[in-house]
Amino acid sequence: MRATIFYSTLRLGLFVLAYLLLSLAFGPSLLMLAVAILLSGIVSYFVLTPQRAAMSAAISRRVTDFRQRLDSATRSEDSD
Repeated sequence: MRATIFYSTLRLGLFVLAYLLLSLAFGPSLLMLAVAILLSGIVSYFVLTPQRAAMSAAISRRVTDFRQRLDSATRSEDSD
């Protein structure tokens, strides 16, 4: 959970930074909002790779644990 929150916070921070820089340079507008979304997505793809991998691993572990608990419960239910 912590890795997901950390990654999401960094993504949001990149977006806000991109929007602020673009707004200061060109003035606030919907076009600058769209460009900031695109730019922050591209930058985060390259810059936040380690954080994205950590988040992916954490989510994968949680899903695997959930599936194992579900299978265990199903097996114990079937044996009854």
